[in-house]
Amino acid sequence: MVRQKIQIKKIDNLTARQVTFSKRRRGLFKKAQELSTLCDADIGLIVFSATGKLFEYSSSSMMQLIEKHKMQSERDGMDNPEQLHSSNILSEKKTHAMLNRDFVEKNRELRQLHGEELQGLGLDELMKLEKLVEGGISRVLKIKVLHMDKNDYYGGESSSLNLIQLWKRFRGNDQPPEELGTSKEYNVDMIPKFAMANGTLVRVLIHTDVTKYLNFKAVDGSFVYNKGKIYKVPATDVEALKSPLMGLFEKRRARKFFLYVQDFEETDPKTHEGMDLNKITAKEFIAKYELEDDTIDFIGHALALCTDDNYLAQPAMDFIKRVKLYAESLARFQAGSPYIYPLYGLGELPQAFARLSAVYGGTYMLNKPQCKVEFDDGGKVVGVTSEGETAKCKKVVCDPSYLPDKVQKVGKVARAICIMSHPIPNTNDSHSAQVILPQKQLGRKSDMYLFCCSYSHNVAPKGKYIAFVSTEAETDDPESELKPGVDILGAVDEIFYETYDRFIPSHDSAADNCFISKSYDSTTHFESTVMDVLDMYSKITGKVIDLSVDLSAASATAEE
Repeated sequence: MVRQKIQIKKIDNLTARQVTFSKRRRGLFKKAQELSTLCDADIGLIVFSATGKLFEYSSSSMMQLIEKHKMQSERDGMDNPEQLHSSNILSEKKTHAMLNRDFVEKNRELRQLHGEELQGLGLDELMKLEKLVEGGISRVLKIKVLHMDKNDYYGGESSSLNLIQLWKRFRGNDQPPEELGTSKEYNVDMIPKFAMANGTLVRVLIHTDVTKYLNFKAVDGSFVYNKGKIYKVPATDVEALKSPLMGLFEKRRARKFFLYVQDFEETDPKTHEGMDLNKITAKEFIAKYELEDDTIDFIGHALALCTDDNYLAQPAMDFIKRVKLYAESLARFQAGSPYIYPLYGLGELPQAFARLSAVYGGTYMLNKPQCKVEFDDGGKVVGVTSEGETAKCKKVVCDPSYLPDKVQKVGKVARAICIMSHPIPNTNDSHSAQVILPQKQLGRKSDMYLFCCSYSHNVAPKGKYIAFVSTEAETDDPESELKPGVDILGAVDEIFYETYDRFIPSHDSAADNCFISKSYDSTTHFESTVMDVLDMYSKITGKVIDLSVDLSAASATAEE
C-alpha cells in the first residue's frame, strides 16, 4: 500500500495540530523504545509542546544520559592529550559513582521484591514496585508466536486488496479498466467493518498499544432505511426532535427515551428509575415509552445494532448499554456518525498487529501453502506442517478454513462489492457512511447493511467510492437478494457478487488446544466480531483483559 506524502508545514487548525502532536509524540517515543530494545542503545528524548509542557523518555536514567552527553561534548571540544586524559579519568570516576548508586538501588529493589524493607514506602513507590512485579511475571509468561499464512499478504479474509488483486480474485485476470485509475490507490476491504469510537475494539487496540501504528478518521454519516427512504439516525433527545423519521407526538416520546439513556449509569441505581433492568425485557422497558413499531425498529437495529428482533426478549440492561454506547461514540469526535475507520483500509489492522508482534519477537511467514495441523495420539495439537517442514507448538489459533473438520456451518453471507463515482444518494454527500436496512423494512429475517468509503480514507483514487452491500443469505441468488441495497447505491462502475459460508467451532478447544475463530458475519461494524476475539483470548490464556483504558489514546480526525 503506497501512502500519500504529507506536506511538512505548520498545521494552522489548532485542534488538528494538537491531535497530530499527541499521535506523533507517542509514535516517536515508541520508536525510541523499540530502537533501545532491539539494538541495546541508550536513548533519551526531551520534547516541549507549544504550550511549554514537558514530555520525556529515557531508556535508563535521564539525568545519567544528560551527564553522559555533557561529558562527551566536553571531550569533543578538547585537542590537548593531557586534557583528554584528565577528562577520561574524571568521566570514569563519575561513571563509577553512578554505577555504585545503581547497584545500591537495584539491590534495594531486589530485597523489596522478596518482601523485605517494605515499611515506610509511599504510594508512588509501592506502585513502582507493583509494575516491576507485573513486568517480571509477563516475561515469565511470555508466549512465542509463529504466524503462518497461506496467502502472500497479511490479514487473511480481513485484508485489503489493490485493484489488480481484486480483479484476480473475482475476474481471474490482472487487467482492470484503465478508467478506474491506478491499482495501488485502491485498498478494497474483503471484510468491510467500521469501529465504534468508544467500542470494545478501540479499547482492545489501546490496551494492546497497537494504535501507535494506525491512523483513524471519523466516518461521515450513519443512516437507516425506513419506508423506502434514507434518514440520518437520531441518537440524542435534540436529534429526536429534529428527525423527520417521526411525527410530532412520537418525537416527544422518543425524546423521553433518549433522555433516560443519556442519564443512565449502570452503577447508579437512582438512574434506573426503580426498574430492575436485569429482569425486565427490552420489550417491557420500551413499552413504558409507548414508542411506535418503526421507532423501535430503528432504535433496535440502527442504534443498538441488534442483528434481529431477539433482543426484545432479552434483559433490558444490554439494550440500554448498546444505545448509550452509540450516543457516547457519536459525541466523542462530534462527527456525523459514532464510527471511525483506519486510513488505507482495514488491512492496516492485521499489519499493525504484525508489526507489534515482531517487536516482541513474533515471527511471520506468508505464502505458506497447505498448512496442515498435526496431532499426537491423544488428539492434542503438536505442530503445523507446510512444504515438508513442521513447526512444533502447544496451541494453534486459526480461522475455520484451516480445520474444516472441527467446525459446523451456521449460515451464509451474500455480498456485493461496488466501485462508484459518487457517494450513496441521499446521505448528504457523505464520503463515508453506513446505512442499515432493518429486516422488517424488507420483509426479511435479517438486516441488510450498506458500507461506503472513498478517497477521503485513502481507499480509492480521487472521485472514486467503494461500496458494499451485505446480508445473511436467505436464498441461493445473491444478485436478487441484494437488489434492494444495490438499487439504493445508484449507478455503479463495477460490481462483484460473492457468497461465503459462516462457520463456528464445533470441538472442545480445551481437549485439543486448537482455538478456532467464528466466521465474519454480514454486519458492517465490529461489535459482534470483537466479542469472539475476547472469548478466544480468555480460552487461550485463562485470563480476562481489563479494558478500562484511556480512550483518548486513540484519536481520529473529522472530515474537513
